[in-house]
Amino acid sequence: MPRAGLTGEVVVRAAADLADEIGLAATTLSSVARVLGVRVASLYSHVDGSTGLREGMATLALDELADRVGGAIAGRSGRDALEAFATAYRDYARAHPGRNEATRVRVGPDSPAVAAGRRHADLTRAVLRGYDLDEADAVHATRLLGSVVHGYTDLELSGSFAHSAPPPEESWARVLDALDHTLRSWAAATTPR
Repeated sequence: MPRAGLTGEVVVRAAADLADEIGLAATTLSSVARVLGVRVASLYSHVDGSTGLREGMATLALDELADRVGGAIAGRSGRDALEAFATAYRDYARAHPGRNEATRVRVGPDSPAVAAGRRHADLTRAVLRGYDLDEADAVHATRLLGSVVHGYTDLELSGSFAHSAPPPEESWARVLDALDHTLRSWAAATTPR
């Protein structure tokens, strides 16, 4: 019999909170069960094992992040939208490192995380519309934007920028300027190969 008050949402949220504290890799069914004060077997009534737990965390994090990014870019375009978009991702990652890592968990094609991930693609395309890219270039630009934002954030979270000057905030502003410049000049620089 499932414990009263224990639901899939409660389990996933507890796991996501724990991942923010101890890291995604250390967040297991056993560690979540300890936090919730239940036996591991009790969790199987609410999540489909480790895979279900990770997919649940991915969905939760992707939805939270999409809500935050969507609010940040609303009514903005061009460089302003780019900065709001990238900074919302970076701020979320700094506030929720375990959840941030969960956004990149590989999920099955039927996972609810797939729909949550599509929201991010739509938000990225919304930002890129301000740069007048054709569809093929928008795909490349989406990959560039994701690589830069996630790469910079991951390096910053790992402490890679902690041992040198200037401060990461200064570099972040320069990175956004470079992205804006690249995106504004993309169509002119594209040549057939």
